[in-house]
Amino acid sequence: MTPLDASRAIDPVLGGLGVRYMLDATTAERGTAAGYPDGLSFYVAGRGGVLGDVAADVVYAAFGFFHHGLVAKMWARGVAVEGARAAGRRYAAAADAWGSLHLAAAPGLARFSELAERVVRAVDPLGLTLFAGLRNEPLADEPAARAYRLVTWLRELRGSVHVASVAAAGLGGLEANLLDPKGGESIAQLHGWRAPWPEVGHLADRFEAAEARTQSVMTNIYDATLDGRERAELADLVAGILAATT
Repeated sequence: MTPLDASRAIDPVLGGLGVRYMLDATTAERGTAAGYPDGLSFYVAGRGGVLGDVAADVVYAAFGFFHHGLVAKMWARGVAVEGARAAGRRYAAAADAWGSLHLAAAPGLARFSELAERVVRAVDPLGLTLFAGLRNEPLADEPAARAYRLVTWLRELRGSVHVASVAAAGLGGLEANLLDPKGGESIAQLHGWRAPWPEVGHLADRFEAAEARTQSVMTNIYDATLDGRERAELADLVAGILAATT
């Protein structure tokens, strides 16, 4: 399998699978039980908590596509509960719990984790702030939890690459939301933006360039870390995990 084929086969699957614990009601319930006033404050403080005790500007820069005001409000509300690092650990534990529950029947978890960890450990984190923070957290020993956390790391790896690519293309978060075929106005609203919406059609070539750059970087990562047989094996394992996920 070529590096490009690997990226095309693996990244979209992990993108969808890696976000599922964030959208699961049980994750929000974990936050509520710990004293977080709402699911969104737990999300922002938990996902961004790996960055440490930083200003909201830093979280906004790392997240990439959220409205600054929403990030600032939810960061302040979330870290007030138990601090940033504790929020990050609690959110990671929610990912582990989701993985243990939903990936337990998936085949080849140990081999997936071996290959996935090789990929993420080899990446130079220059400019990939959120990914770098996540990668410095300890992984669980339980096989399904460990595999799922690596799913989320690979998702955030591509996400951090894409944030950097969008910024380099001269686009803002709102413009990127509206230009993304998988996004649009509904996703922009979810990220805290509100109408009236600007005209962005004239910026489509910039978004396409950002997507191409993201794809190129991910292709290079798979090329540098896995041979063709291993890339095909990882793609098969990812497909198997998705099929077995309950």
